[in-house]
Amino acid sequence: MSLNSFGTNATSTRSAKQWNEVIAAADVALLQIGIKDDLNVAGPTVPGAFTKNGMLYVPNRGVLKLVVGDWVAIGSTGWPILVSAAAKTADFTSV
Repeated sequence: MSLNSFGTNATSTRSAKQWNEVIAAADVALLQIGIKDDLNVAGPTVPGAFTKNGMLYVPNRGVLKLVVGDWVAIGSTGWPILVSAAAKTADFTSV
């Protein structure tokens, strides 16, 4: 068994926000309206999928607790992407 390479098909950047304990309500709202149910991507967004206290409710999967410095991005299908601060620094860039 071996691992595959994993990249991106994006020709542009994705919406993302670094979480901290004083995140603006507008940023929380933007993340909430961007996250969709992967079993129904044509459907509405998932209400409350991201909360001001750093809880990310991944549709059909479960809940993740963010720590200060983590990043949440939204893929082109509305899927939430959680990246730790260390991984973001090592593997990704912000524009």
